[in-house]
Amino acid sequence: MQRGRGQDRGRGGSRGGSRGGPPSGSGGRGSPAPSASGYGGRGGTPSDRGGYRGGDRGGFRGGDRGGGFRGGDRGGFRGGDRGGFRGGDRGGFSGRGRGREPAGVFAPDRPANVDARITDNSQDALVASFRSLTLRLNEAELPPRPDFGTVGQPIKLRSNFFPVRVPKGPLFEYDVAFEPAAANKRLRRRIFHLAEQTNEWKKAGMPGKVAHDHSSKLISAFKLPQPLEIKLMYTEEGEEDTEQKREPKTYTVNIRFIQPIETQSLLNYLEGHPQYRGYDIMPVINALNIILAMHPNRVSGGGVMVGRNKFFHPSPTAPPVNLGGGLEAWRGFYSSVRPAWKQLMVNVNVCTTAFYKPGNLAERLLEFMNASFGARPAAFVKGVRVRTTHLGYRKTVKTAAKVTARQHKFTAEGLGEVTVEQYFAKKYNIRLQYPDLPLIDVGGQKTNYLPAELCIILENQPFRGKLLDEHTAAMITVACQPPNVNAQAIVNRGIQELGFAQTAPPLNGFGVSIGTEMTVVPGRILPPPVVRYQGGPLTEIDARASWNLRGVRFSVGARLEKWAVLLIQDGNRYDEFAGTGDPELHKTIAGFADMCKRSGMSVDSAPPQVVAAQLPPKRPEDPLRKQAVQRIRETLISMKSKPKIVLVVLSNGDRYVYSGLKHLCDVYLDVATVCVHAAKFRKEKGQMQYFANVALKFNIKLGGVNHELGEQNMRWLYQEPTMLVGMDVTHPGVGCVKGTPSIAAVVASVDRRMGQYPVSLRLQESKKEMITDLQSMMEERLLAFRARNNNALPTRVLVYRDGVSEGQFTTVLREEMPLIKAAFARFNTPQRPYNPKLTIVICGKRHHTRFFPTDVANAAQDGNPKPGTVVDRGVTAVYDYDFFLQAHGGLQGTTRPTHYYVVRDEIGIGADLLQGLTNDVSYTFARATKAVSLVSPAYYADLACERGRCYIISLLQGISETATTATSGSGKGENEEVMAEARKLWRFEKSPNGVGGALKETMFYL
Repeated sequence: MQRGRGQDRGRGGSRGGSRGGPPSGSGGRGSPAPSASGYGGRGGTPSDRGGYRGGDRGGFRGGDRGGGFRGGDRGGFRGGDRGGFRGGDRGGFSGRGRGREPAGVFAPDRPANVDARITDNSQDALVASFRSLTLRLNEAELPPRPDFGTVGQPIKLRSNFFPVRVPKGPLFEYDVAFEPAAANKRLRRRIFHLAEQTNEWKKAGMPGKVAHDHSSKLISAFKLPQPLEIKLMYTEEGEEDTEQKREPKTYTVNIRFIQPIETQSLLNYLEGHPQYRGYDIMPVINALNIILAMHPNRVSGGGVMVGRNKFFHPSPTAPPVNLGGGLEAWRGFYSSVRPAWKQLMVNVNVCTTAFYKPGNLAERLLEFMNASFGARPAAFVKGVRVRTTHLGYRKTVKTAAKVTARQHKFTAEGLGEVTVEQYFAKKYNIRLQYPDLPLIDVGGQKTNYLPAELCIILENQPFRGKLLDEHTAAMITVACQPPNVNAQAIVNRGIQELGFAQTAPPLNGFGVSIGTEMTVVPGRILPPPVVRYQGGPLTEIDARASWNLRGVRFSVGARLEKWAVLLIQDGNRYDEFAGTGDPELHKTIAGFADMCKRSGMSVDSAPPQVVAAQLPPKRPEDPLRKQAVQRIRETLISMKSKPKIVLVVLSNGDRYVYSGLKHLCDVYLDVATVCVHAAKFRKEKGQMQYFANVALKFNIKLGGVNHELGEQNMRWLYQEPTMLVGMDVTHPGVGCVKGTPSIAAVVASVDRRMGQYPVSLRLQESKKEMITDLQSMMEERLLAFRARNNNALPTRVLVYRDGVSEGQFTTVLREEMPLIKAAFARFNTPQRPYNPKLTIVICGKRHHTRFFPTDVANAAQDGNPKPGTVVDRGVTAVYDYDFFLQAHGGLQGTTRPTHYYVVRDEIGIGADLLQGLTNDVSYTFARATKAVSLVSPAYYADLACERGRCYIISLLQGISETATTATSGSGKGENEEVMAEARKLWRFEKSPNGVGGALKETMFYL
């Protein structure tokens, strides 16, 4: 099945030059203004719709928070088994990869002894010393660990950390500059490689004794002579005779001493000396990372470094896997130096990324364009290095043109005005096979068009663009390997390719060595909480931390009245209902309504209104399916009365229809929607379970509570009024319009059962990590809490903050915490100030820590740790308050725990209480009948950000009414224009939340 994609809009046109062409026009951007009023005068058709995640969320996609692969338990539009509707309808992109190896426990017969550094009680003594001190933290200081957890069944786990022997030092840091300046990474890398071949480099004693980042920083094991200049003649790698005739270029490499880096203070920090708690370990950690990266990133090794610490090597034991669409998946390894108690460690993990398949560029481009409806040629070719077949030049492709070799004319010397096709036939006697493919631009400042078929993609190039959905699905299959397979790859291939096993140069030159056995750490398996429905607790939660809805009634059933059913007809006749009069449809609707009743909802006796929207077919000039969404709008506002909630029966998984529908109904029509896939909704096998899962969404969106924790698990929350808060920020990814805003979400509980979490949403400056408008968002959440709690405000506020990198922890305290406190102050009265106790916990999923059970008895069936596994020793912070928790059961592949890091703790929550509470609250996620991998408030904030992306999908897809190109410069004025466009789509003037009216204080985003 094909899916809609954004189209290359071709704004800007040619820049002239010897091979340039005419401007290619605007590509017909934009859409008409709202054309008619909707319900209650709330508007007409939004101009651009939807919200695709893009590549900013983690996993193998890269980007700000990485992007693409989310793991199996996240549900929603993209995946999981809870309420998603992508299902198994993908089609047309199968047959890649090899069968997955059987899952199991890694090395169950190998002895597993917990490191002595952990068992000698010395860290307990350090933590006890913190308690004996009266520590007065300043506002930007992290709290020390109060204690270690003890609750749960003790277990031993291997972790993908290896001990590093720290050199005695000192190390010497140098800055590297080039004369003339070297503008890009590829050029700097080449200059470094040439410098290493010079006599000056060898005379200075540098081989095997220095490490550098191939860019601007160099670390040496000894003090280099100063001044140190290396002159070299620049030659391009693989340069052909035609290019060697050019004037040779000379570069001077200046290596200038910056500072010595002593290592003893790092050792004192790792040993837990109290006076070293504030010591900045990053200079020495960064230096060691450069040293460790030198071998896998060496030019002669044939490897490729992606980002700062991911390394990929062609391997006969792990060859690339074809993804289709011109790409292939490479498996490689991540490496990063980390501090741990009494030991420096290196964290090694498997990673997967997409590379270009070598070969003819035209053929690969055709594969890409045929892989998905509306795939943009520019998205594939931008930045790829090629060798031209007619002259042998190596070039970097700038973009794809909007014109073809048959269309584009220019004046050539001796030939007059010719098309590109005619030029190559007359000048080089080359008859083009693909004259109707877009030309590619390999020019620098000036345009230089070439036919793609005269270019060969050079080997070993990572793809840095936005993956197609089809690529993403194939990547999941490749990346998703069982824990024993991943662990085996790390200890066998990984430490070999990284050079750790053989202490490869320059490790030996620095006196650095790395152990080859994974560290073994203690862990515990926390018991699951009691989960209650109406009438009492569940009798059974299974080994995967899940349960079913058979025979249960929601804790608080909502009223289902004034509802409607919308059939989307979009060319999928095999799965769709025949129309509004289809008897099978009415039977299915009645069955679903009956399930809502049996689940404890109060269902109106009047049947729902049923309408159908016949969507116009997909067209390349309408990549966002705006006409389809306009048809949906017309259908909805033609109904006799405005419904409170609409059950939308989708024809297929077209993300643009989905996103446009959500934008239309949330922002313009103020109507809640729940989407189902026609194929799943009507399928008799498993229908009752599917109905029950859809009923979960109906109940929560209508204000009900699906399930809650038992009284014992809620005891601490019941002690005094407590508000649980989730916060997240999502950023624009690859392929967006430059300046596309980030989206921030703050959700907070409003009821005693901790079941309802309305949201405050905001647009904010592009890629800004901290939440700009946090004060007003927290005020909104406190007002909502007060409205639902007899005018009472919470006395404790526990915040789970997602989406913050490790380097930003103190920034949260400096920038966000004062805004939260300012929101509290708005509720001061003359009689008493309002100052609830505040605890802030950062939740991290973008890390590479993995745990592997050491025996079968304490492992899940698939070889992963069991749900409830918690670790707070061995690979956690030396002084700070953190832990890893895997609350969920794995669906497939290797499970990833969440890293929880306390940055503020005014409440004073001990380790057992916080770990247990976090585990318990992971069972309250309303859209699932299982524990989820990220604590529920943070997960809700994540999903709310997702919903906000639906409202600005055009910008996220690189399509703008105001910006001149999809990657235009980030000038202040241009960014303001893009923000203005986003606010228009968001309808900011109606509500800063994007959503107002009846939906505002509901969980519409689930």
